[in-house]
Amino acid sequence: MMIGNVWAGVRTRQWAALSLVLLPGLLTCLTAQAASAADCPGNPDALGTSRTLVVDPREHPRIGAMQYPETLPLDDHEVVLTFDDGPLPRNSDQVLQILAAQCVKATFFTIGRMARAYPEGVRKLRDAGHTIGTHTQDHPLGMNRMPIERVRQEVDDGIASVTAALGDSTALAPFFRIPGLARGEGVEGYLASQGIQLWSADFLADDWRHISSSRVYELAIKRLEDRGKGILLLHDIQARTVAALPGILRELKARGYRIVHVVPATLQNPPTPTEPQQWQLHTPSETVAISRWPKIPGFAFAGAGALPAPSLPDLDWQDGALVPSAAPFDRATKRGGSVPLLRQAPWPTPAPPAPDSAAAVLPVPAQSIFEIPEGQRVTALASAPSSHRAEQAIAAGGATKRLATSASDEDSSGADFRKHPSLHTRRDGASHIVARGNRSTAHPHRGALKHLVQVKKRSV
Repeated sequence: MMIGNVWAGVRTRQWAALSLVLLPGLLTCLTAQAASAADCPGNPDALGTSRTLVVDPREHPRIGAMQYPETLPLDDHEVVLTFDDGPLPRNSDQVLQILAAQCVKATFFTIGRMARAYPEGVRKLRDAGHTIGTHTQDHPLGMNRMPIERVRQEVDDGIASVTAALGDSTALAPFFRIPGLARGEGVEGYLASQGIQLWSADFLADDWRHISSSRVYELAIKRLEDRGKGILLLHDIQARTVAALPGILRELKARGYRIVHVVPATLQNPPTPTEPQQWQLHTPSETVAISRWPKIPGFAFAGAGALPAPSLPDLDWQDGALVPSAAPFDRATKRGGSVPLLRQAPWPTPAPPAPDSAAAVLPVPAQSIFEIPEGQRVTALASAPSSHRAEQAIAAGGATKRLATSASDEDSSGADFRKHPSLHTRRDGASHIVARGNRSTAHPHRGALKHLVQVKKRSV
Protein backbone atom coordinates (compact mmCIF):
# COMPACT_ATOMS: atom_id res chain seq x y z
CA MET A 1 0.00 0.00 0.00
CA MET A 2 2.81 2.36 0.84
CA ILE A 3 4.56 1.51 -2.41
CA GLY A 4 1.39 2.30 -4.33
CA ASN A 5 1.05 5.69 -2.64
CA VAL A 6 4.65 6.55 -3.38
CA TRP A 7 4.26 5.61 -7.06
CA ALA A 8 1.07 7.62 -7.27
CA GLY A 9 2.87 10.62 -5.82
CA VAL A 10 5.71 10.25 -8.29
CA ARG A 11 3.31 10.04 -11.21
CA THR A 12 1.44 13.07 -9.94
CA ARG A 13 4.61 15.13 -9.70
CA GLN A 14 5.67 13.99 -13.19
CA TRP A 15 2.39 15.04 -14.73
CA ALA A 16 2.55 18.34 -12.89
CA ALA A 17 6.03 19.02 -14.22
CA LEU A 18 5.00 18.01 -17.73
CA SER A 19 2.00 20.30 -17.53
CA LEU A 20 4.19 23.24 -16.63
CA VAL A 21 6.27 22.55 -19.70
CA LEU A 22 3.42 21.95 -22.16
CA LEU A 23 0.82 24.38 -20.85
CA PRO A 24 2.34 27.56 -22.36
CA GLY A 25 2.55 25.95 -25.79
CA LEU A 26 -1.00 24.65 -25.48
CA LEU A 27 -2.29 28.05 -24.44
CA THR A 28 -0.48 29.66 -27.35
CA CYS A 29 -2.07 27.22 -29.75
CA LEU A 30 -5.56 27.74 -28.31
CA THR A 31 -5.14 31.51 -28.39
CA ALA A 32 -4.03 31.44 -32.03
CA GLN A 33 -6.92 29.19 -33.02
CA ALA A 34 -9.39 31.40 -31.18
CA ALA A 35 -8.01 34.51 -32.86
CA SER A 36 -8.33 32.94 -36.27
CA ALA A 37 -11.83 31.57 -35.66
CA ALA A 38 -13.54 34.46 -33.94
CA ASP A 39 -14.58 37.66 -35.61
CA CYS A 40 -12.49 40.73 -34.94
CA PRO A 41 -14.24 42.71 -32.16
CA GLY A 42 -15.34 46.15 -33.28
CA ASN A 43 -14.12 45.67 -36.86
CA PRO A 44 -16.28 43.39 -38.99
CA ASP A 45 -14.25 44.26 -42.09
CA ALA A 46 -10.91 43.39 -40.49
CA LEU A 47 -8.29 41.37 -42.35
CA GLY A 48 -7.94 38.85 -39.52
CA THR A 49 -5.72 35.79 -39.30
CA SER A 50 -6.89 33.00 -41.58
CA ARG A 51 -4.98 30.07 -40.06
CA THR A 52 -2.07 29.01 -37.86
CA LEU A 53 0.86 27.14 -39.39
CA VAL A 54 2.83 24.92 -36.99
CA VAL A 55 6.39 24.15 -38.11
CA ASP A 56 9.19 21.93 -36.82
CA PRO A 57 12.50 23.86 -36.86
CA ARG A 58 14.59 20.69 -37.05
CA GLU A 59 12.82 19.38 -40.13
CA HIS A 60 13.22 22.67 -42.01
CA PRO A 61 16.18 24.55 -40.49
CA ARG A 62 16.38 27.34 -43.12
CA ILE A 63 13.49 29.07 -44.88
CA GLY A 64 13.06 32.14 -47.08
CA ALA A 65 13.11 32.24 -50.87
CA MET A 66 15.46 35.21 -50.97
CA GLN A 67 18.36 33.03 -49.84
CA TYR A 68 17.30 29.40 -49.45
CA PRO A 69 15.66 26.73 -51.59
CA GLU A 70 12.89 26.23 -49.02
CA THR A 71 10.25 28.63 -47.77
CA LEU A 72 7.07 28.30 -45.73
CA PRO A 73 4.40 26.00 -47.23
CA LEU A 74 1.91 28.75 -48.02
CA ASP A 75 -1.03 28.57 -50.37
CA ASP A 76 -1.66 31.16 -53.03
CA HIS A 77 -2.50 34.62 -51.63
CA GLU A 78 -1.22 33.77 -48.14
CA VAL A 79 1.12 36.19 -46.34
CA VAL A 80 3.26 35.94 -43.21
CA LEU A 81 4.11 39.30 -41.59
CA THR A 82 7.46 39.60 -39.79
CA PHE A 83 9.00 42.58 -37.96
CA ASP A 84 12.66 43.11 -36.99
CA ASP A 85 14.75 45.24 -34.61
CA GLY A 86 12.24 45.99 -31.84
CA PRO A 87 10.97 46.73 -29.42
CA LEU A 88 11.08 50.51 -29.55
CA PRO A 89 8.07 51.88 -27.63
CA ARG A 90 7.62 55.00 -29.72
CA ASN A 91 6.87 52.99 -32.90
CA SER A 92 6.51 49.36 -31.83
CA ASP A 93 3.50 50.14 -29.66
CA GLN A 94 1.73 51.74 -32.64
CA VAL A 95 2.47 48.68 -34.77
CA LEU A 96 0.86 46.50 -32.10
CA GLN A 97 -2.23 48.70 -32.06
CA ILE A 98 -2.57 48.57 -35.85
CA LEU A 99 -2.26 44.78 -35.88
CA ALA A 100 -4.71 44.43 -33.03
CA ALA A 101 -7.28 46.59 -34.84
CA GLN A 102 -7.15 44.15 -37.76
CA CYS A 103 -6.81 41.02 -35.55
CA VAL A 104 -3.59 40.12 -37.35
CA LYS A 105 -0.85 37.96 -35.80
CA ALA A 106 2.78 38.35 -36.80
CA THR A 107 6.29 37.15 -35.93
CA PHE A 108 8.73 39.56 -34.24
CA PHE A 109 12.50 39.08 -34.28
CA THR A 110 13.67 40.95 -31.18
CA ILE A 111 17.14 42.34 -30.47
CA GLY A 112 18.55 41.39 -27.06
CA ARG A 113 19.81 44.88 -26.31
CA MET A 114 16.38 46.35 -27.07
CA ALA A 115 14.71 43.71 -24.90
CA ARG A 116 16.93 44.67 -21.98
CA ALA A 117 16.16 48.35 -22.48
CA TYR A 118 12.39 47.86 -22.95
CA PRO A 119 11.33 44.55 -21.38
CA GLU A 120 7.73 45.71 -21.14
CA GLY A 121 7.60 45.94 -24.94
CA VAL A 122 8.60 42.26 -25.25
CA ARG A 123 5.88 41.22 -22.83
CA LYS A 124 3.33 43.20 -24.84
CA LEU A 125 4.20 41.04 -27.85
CA ARG A 126 3.60 37.89 -25.83
CA ASP A 127 0.34 39.15 -24.34
CA ALA A 128 -0.98 40.04 -27.80
CA GLY A 129 -0.39 36.46 -28.98
CA HIS A 130 2.39 37.17 -31.45
CA THR A 131 5.33 34.84 -32.05
CA ILE A 132 8.64 36.08 -30.61
CA GLY A 133 11.99 35.14 -32.12
CA THR A 134 15.48 36.63 -31.70
CA HIS A 135 17.71 38.86 -33.81
CA THR A 136 21.13 38.68 -32.00
CA GLN A 137 22.19 40.75 -29.03
CA ASP A 138 23.65 43.87 -30.70
CA HIS A 139 22.53 43.61 -34.36
CA PRO A 140 25.97 43.24 -36.02
CA LEU A 141 25.92 43.53 -39.81
CA GLY A 142 28.89 41.26 -40.53
CA MET A 143 27.97 37.91 -39.02
CA ASN A 144 29.10 36.14 -42.20
CA ARG A 145 32.65 37.37 -41.46
CA MET A 146 32.66 36.79 -37.70
CA PRO A 147 34.58 34.01 -35.96
CA ILE A 148 32.39 31.26 -34.64
CA GLU A 149 33.00 32.30 -31.02
CA ARG A 150 31.56 35.76 -31.68
CA VAL A 151 28.63 34.24 -33.57
CA ARG A 152 27.76 32.01 -30.63
CA GLN A 153 28.00 34.92 -28.23
CA GLU A 154 25.64 37.10 -30.29
CA VAL A 155 23.08 34.31 -30.65
CA ASP A 156 23.21 33.09 -27.06
CA ASP A 157 23.25 36.55 -25.48
CA GLY A 158 20.28 37.63 -27.57
CA ILE A 159 18.29 34.59 -26.49
CA ALA A 160 19.21 35.17 -22.84
CA SER A 161 18.21 38.85 -22.93
CA VAL A 162 14.80 38.19 -24.53
CA THR A 163 14.15 35.27 -22.17
CA ALA A 164 14.97 37.46 -19.17
CA ALA A 165 12.54 40.13 -20.42
CA LEU A 166 9.78 37.56 -20.84
CA GLY A 167 10.49 35.78 -17.59
CA ASP A 168 9.64 32.46 -19.24
CA SER A 169 11.79 30.52 -21.68
CA THR A 170 8.82 28.63 -23.11
CA ALA A 171 7.32 31.85 -24.49
CA LEU A 172 10.29 32.28 -26.83
CA ALA A 173 10.10 30.56 -30.23
CA PRO A 174 13.24 28.90 -31.66
CA PHE A 175 13.16 31.29 -34.62
CA PHE A 176 16.13 33.47 -35.63
CA ARG A 177 16.92 36.00 -38.33
CA ILE A 178 20.44 37.21 -39.20
CA PRO A 179 20.86 41.00 -39.16
CA GLY A 180 21.09 42.28 -42.69
CA LEU A 181 20.45 38.73 -43.94
CA ALA A 182 24.22 38.27 -43.92
CA ARG A 183 24.15 34.50 -44.08
CA GLY A 184 27.27 32.41 -43.49
CA GLU A 185 28.23 28.81 -42.94
CA GLY A 186 29.30 29.45 -39.35
CA VAL A 187 26.05 31.00 -38.15
CA GLU A 188 23.91 28.59 -40.17
CA GLY A 189 25.70 25.56 -38.77
CA TYR A 190 25.50 26.77 -35.19
CA LEU A 191 21.78 27.55 -35.37
CA ALA A 192 21.05 24.14 -36.89
CA SER A 193 22.99 22.42 -34.11
CA GLN A 194 20.84 24.24 -31.54
CA GLY A 195 17.54 23.33 -33.22
CA ILE A 196 16.83 26.97 -34.12
CA GLN A 197 15.06 27.73 -37.39
CA LEU A 198 16.78 30.38 -39.50
CA TRP A 199 14.38 32.77 -41.23
CA SER A 200 15.18 34.81 -44.29
CA ALA A 201 12.31 36.41 -46.27
CA ASP A 202 10.50 36.08 -49.57
CA PHE A 203 10.26 39.80 -50.32
CA LEU A 204 11.03 43.18 -48.74
CA ALA A 205 9.50 46.64 -48.57
CA ASP A 206 12.82 48.49 -48.07
CA ASP A 207 11.38 50.29 -45.06
CA TRP A 208 14.83 50.63 -43.45
CA ARG A 209 15.94 52.90 -46.30
CA HIS A 210 15.37 56.65 -46.44
CA ILE A 211 12.19 56.47 -48.50
CA SER A 212 8.64 57.72 -47.95
CA SER A 213 5.91 55.70 -46.34
CA SER A 214 3.99 55.70 -49.62
CA ARG A 215 7.00 54.09 -51.30
CA VAL A 216 7.08 51.41 -48.58
CA TYR A 217 3.43 50.69 -49.31
CA GLU A 218 4.02 50.52 -53.08
CA LEU A 219 7.00 48.15 -52.78
CA ALA A 220 5.21 45.82 -50.36
CA ILE A 221 2.13 45.46 -52.58
CA LYS A 222 4.02 45.27 -55.87
CA ARG A 223 6.47 42.62 -54.74
CA LEU A 224 3.71 40.60 -53.12
CA GLU A 225 1.72 40.73 -56.35
CA ASP A 226 4.78 39.55 -58.28
CA ARG A 227 5.09 36.47 -56.04
CA GLY A 228 1.46 35.86 -55.12
CA LYS A 229 2.38 34.79 -51.56
CA GLY A 230 5.27 34.77 -49.11
CA ILE A 231 7.06 36.15 -46.06
CA LEU A 232 7.15 39.95 -45.84
CA LEU A 233 9.98 41.56 -43.86
CA LEU A 234 9.24 44.87 -42.11
CA HIS A 235 10.73 46.83 -39.16
CA ASP A 236 8.54 47.86 -36.24
CA ILE A 237 11.02 50.53 -35.10
CA GLN A 238 10.58 52.65 -38.27
CA ALA A 239 8.11 55.53 -38.36
CA ARG A 240 7.60 55.06 -42.11
CA THR A 241 6.51 51.49 -41.42
CA VAL A 242 3.95 52.68 -38.89
CA ALA A 243 2.55 55.10 -41.48
CA ALA A 244 2.47 52.52 -44.28
CA LEU A 245 1.12 49.51 -42.34
CA PRO A 246 -2.61 50.47 -42.23
CA GLY A 247 -2.70 50.91 -46.00
CA ILE A 248 -0.83 47.65 -46.56
CA LEU A 249 -3.34 45.71 -44.44
CA ARG A 250 -6.33 47.33 -46.15
CA GLU A 251 -4.91 46.55 -49.59
CA LEU A 252 -4.24 42.94 -48.62
CA LYS A 253 -7.89 42.64 -47.61
CA ALA A 254 -9.08 44.26 -50.84
CA ARG A 255 -6.97 41.96 -53.02
CA GLY A 256 -8.03 38.80 -51.29
CA TYR A 257 -4.85 38.01 -49.35
CA ARG A 258 -4.97 36.06 -46.09
CA ILE A 259 -2.68 36.28 -43.06
CA VAL A 260 -1.00 33.14 -41.71
CA HIS A 261 0.40 32.98 -38.17
CA VAL A 262 3.46 30.72 -37.70
CA VAL A 263 4.23 29.00 -34.37
CA PRO A 264 6.77 26.32 -33.41
CA ALA A 265 5.72 22.72 -32.87
CA THR A 266 5.43 21.25 -29.35
CA LEU A 267 4.55 17.84 -27.95
CA GLN A 268 0.90 18.85 -27.67
CA ASN A 269 0.89 20.85 -30.90
CA PRO A 270 2.42 18.75 -33.71
CA PRO A 271 3.50 20.24 -37.03
CA THR A 272 0.90 21.01 -39.65
CA PRO A 273 0.78 18.15 -42.18
CA THR A 274 2.51 19.21 -45.38
CA GLU A 275 4.11 17.64 -48.44
CA PRO A 276 7.84 18.09 -49.10
CA GLN A 277 7.23 19.88 -52.39
CA GLN A 278 5.18 22.55 -50.59
CA TRP A 279 8.36 23.78 -48.93
CA GLN A 280 10.26 24.05 -52.19
CA LEU A 281 10.85 27.38 -53.82
CA HIS A 282 9.66 26.16 -57.24
CA THR A 283 6.79 23.77 -56.60
CA PRO A 284 6.32 21.22 -59.41
CA SER A 285 3.13 21.80 -61.35
CA GLU A 286 1.01 19.35 -63.31
CA THR A 287 0.81 21.88 -66.12
CA VAL A 288 4.57 21.73 -66.65
CA ALA A 289 5.60 19.06 -69.13
CA ILE A 290 8.73 18.12 -67.23
CA SER A 291 6.67 16.83 -64.32
CA ARG A 292 5.25 14.14 -66.61
CA TRP A 293 8.53 12.91 -68.01
CA PRO A 294 9.36 9.35 -66.99
CA LYS A 295 12.27 8.74 -64.71
CA ILE A 296 15.49 7.54 -66.29
CA PRO A 297 16.13 3.94 -65.24
CA GLY A 298 19.48 3.14 -63.73
CA PHE A 299 21.20 0.49 -65.84
CA ALA A 300 24.21 -1.49 -64.63
CA PHE A 301 26.69 -2.32 -67.39
CA ALA A 302 29.01 -5.27 -66.81
CA GLY A 303 31.50 -4.06 -69.39
CA ALA A 304 31.88 -1.72 -72.32
CA GLY A 305 32.69 -3.24 -75.75
CA ALA A 306 34.62 -1.40 -78.43
CA LEU A 307 32.71 -0.71 -81.67
CA PRO A 308 34.48 -0.55 -85.07
CA ALA A 309 35.18 2.93 -86.35
CA PRO A 310 32.94 3.96 -89.29
CA SER A 311 34.42 4.43 -92.77
CA LEU A 312 33.32 6.67 -95.62
CA PRO A 313 31.65 3.90 -97.66
CA ASP A 314 29.49 3.11 -94.63
CA LEU A 315 27.99 6.59 -94.76
CA ASP A 316 26.71 6.05 -98.34
CA TRP A 317 26.57 9.75 -99.19
CA GLN A 318 24.54 10.81 -102.20
CA ASP A 319 24.91 14.04 -104.09
CA GLY A 320 22.25 16.30 -102.60
CA ALA A 321 20.74 13.49 -100.54
CA LEU A 322 21.06 15.55 -97.34
CA VAL A 323 18.90 18.28 -98.92
CA PRO A 324 15.36 16.85 -98.89
CA SER A 325 13.94 19.24 -101.42
CA ALA A 326 15.01 22.16 -103.58
CA ALA A 327 11.84 24.03 -102.75
CA PRO A 328 13.46 26.42 -100.25
CA PHE A 329 16.02 27.45 -102.91
CA ASP A 330 13.74 27.67 -106.00
CA ARG A 331 13.26 31.39 -105.70
CA ALA A 332 16.16 33.79 -105.15
CA THR A 333 15.51 35.90 -102.11
CA LYS A 334 16.42 39.56 -101.78
CA ARG A 335 17.83 41.23 -98.69
CA GLY A 336 17.18 44.91 -98.34
CA GLY A 337 15.20 44.94 -101.63
CA SER A 338 18.28 45.23 -103.86
CA VAL A 339 20.71 42.37 -104.29
CA PRO A 340 19.30 38.86 -104.84
CA LEU A 341 20.97 36.09 -102.88
CA LEU A 342 22.39 33.09 -104.70
CA ARG A 343 20.64 29.79 -104.39
CA GLN A 344 22.22 27.39 -102.00
CA ALA A 345 23.85 24.53 -103.83
CA PRO A 346 23.48 20.95 -102.57
CA TRP A 347 26.38 19.48 -100.73
CA PRO A 348 29.03 18.03 -103.07
CA THR A 349 29.83 14.37 -103.10
CA PRO A 350 33.14 13.75 -101.35
CA ALA A 351 35.97 12.45 -103.48
CA PRO A 352 36.53 8.71 -103.12
CA PRO A 353 39.53 7.83 -101.00
CA ALA A 354 42.72 6.64 -102.70
CA PRO A 355 43.44 2.90 -102.57
CA ASP A 356 45.62 1.81 -99.72
CA SER A 357 48.13 0.21 -102.11
CA ALA A 358 48.69 3.36 -104.14
CA ALA A 359 51.63 5.43 -103.02
CA ALA A 360 51.38 9.21 -103.11
CA VAL A 361 53.94 10.41 -105.76
CA LEU A 362 54.66 14.07 -106.41
CA PRO A 363 55.83 15.26 -109.88
CA VAL A 364 59.56 16.04 -110.29
CA PRO A 365 60.11 19.80 -110.75
CA ALA A 366 61.34 20.84 -114.23
CA GLN A 367 64.86 22.16 -114.70
CA SER A 368 63.53 25.36 -116.22
CA ILE A 369 62.24 26.39 -112.81
CA PHE A 370 65.79 26.82 -111.52
CA GLU A 371 67.27 28.49 -114.68
CA ILE A 372 67.76 32.27 -114.93
CA PRO A 373 67.70 33.89 -118.43
CA GLU A 374 70.88 35.55 -119.60
CA GLY A 375 69.45 39.07 -119.63
CA GLN A 376 68.18 38.74 -116.09
CA ARG A 377 71.58 37.46 -114.93
CA VAL A 378 73.31 40.61 -116.27
CA THR A 379 70.71 42.74 -114.56
CA ALA A 380 71.31 40.97 -111.31
CA LEU A 381 75.09 41.53 -111.55
CA ALA A 382 74.61 45.21 -112.35
CA SER A 383 72.35 45.63 -109.35
CA ALA A 384 75.00 44.32 -106.95
CA PRO A 385 75.92 47.82 -105.59
CA SER A 386 73.58 48.82 -102.79
CA SER A 387 72.78 52.19 -104.28
CA HIS A 388 69.24 53.37 -104.75
CA ARG A 389 70.11 55.17 -108.02
CA ALA A 390 71.75 52.05 -109.44
CA GLU A 391 68.52 50.11 -108.81
CA GLN A 392 66.58 52.80 -110.69
CA ALA A 393 69.03 52.61 -113.59
CA ILE A 394 68.68 48.85 -113.90
CA ALA A 395 64.92 49.15 -113.96
CA ALA A 396 65.08 51.77 -116.72
CA GLY A 397 65.91 49.37 -119.59
CA GLY A 398 68.58 47.80 -121.70
CA ALA A 399 70.01 51.05 -123.00
CA THR A 400 71.08 52.10 -119.57
CA LYS A 401 72.70 48.72 -118.97
CA ARG A 402 74.84 49.02 -122.11
CA LEU A 403 75.87 52.54 -121.14
CA ALA A 404 76.85 51.35 -117.66
CA THR A 405 78.92 48.52 -119.13
CA SER A 406 80.77 50.88 -121.50
CA ALA A 407 81.41 53.36 -118.73
CA SER A 408 82.85 50.64 -116.53
CA ASP A 409 85.32 49.62 -119.24
CA GLU A 410 86.53 53.18 -119.85
CA ASP A 411 86.80 53.85 -116.14
CA SER A 412 89.09 50.85 -115.71
CA SER A 413 91.38 52.09 -118.57
CA GLY A 414 91.82 55.52 -117.03
CA ALA A 415 89.38 57.54 -119.24
CA ASP A 416 87.93 60.79 -117.98
CA PHE A 417 84.46 60.48 -116.47
CA ARG A 418 83.35 63.67 -118.23
CA LYS A 419 83.04 61.80 -121.51
CA HIS A 420 80.17 59.83 -119.97
CA PRO A 421 78.43 62.07 -117.50
CA SER A 422 75.95 59.30 -116.76
CA LEU A 423 78.66 57.40 -114.86
CA HIS A 424 80.20 58.49 -111.58
CA THR A 425 82.95 56.43 -110.03
CA ARG A 426 83.02 56.47 -106.24
CA ARG A 427 86.14 56.17 -104.13
CA ASP A 428 85.31 52.64 -103.07
CA GLY A 429 85.35 51.48 -106.71
CA ALA A 430 81.61 50.94 -107.08
CA SER A 431 79.91 52.40 -110.12
CA HIS A 432 77.10 54.84 -109.60
CA ILE A 433 74.77 54.72 -112.60
CA VAL A 434 72.29 57.46 -113.41
CA ALA A 435 69.58 57.05 -116.03
CA ARG A 436 69.09 60.15 -118.18
CA GLY A 437 65.42 59.57 -118.69
CA ASN A 438 64.61 59.02 -115.02
CA ARG A 439 62.28 61.62 -113.57
CA SER A 440 64.02 61.50 -110.19
CA THR A 441 67.36 62.76 -111.68
CA ALA A 442 66.51 66.27 -112.88
CA HIS A 443 70.22 67.39 -112.96
CA PRO A 444 72.42 64.81 -114.69
CA HIS A 445 75.67 66.78 -114.13
CA ARG A 446 75.16 67.37 -110.40
CA GLY A 447 77.49 64.50 -109.55
CA ALA A 448 80.31 65.85 -111.74
CA LEU A 449 80.10 69.36 -110.32
CA LYS A 450 80.16 67.98 -106.82
CA HIS A 451 83.30 66.02 -107.67
CA LEU A 452 85.08 69.15 -109.00
CA VAL A 453 84.23 71.07 -105.85
CA GLN A 454 85.69 68.30 -103.71
CA VAL A 455 88.95 68.30 -105.78
CA LYS A 456 89.36 72.05 -105.39
CA LYS A 457 88.89 71.80 -101.65
CA ARG A 458 91.57 69.15 -101.38
CA SER A 459 93.98 71.19 -103.51
CA VAL A 460 93.58 74.21 -101.32
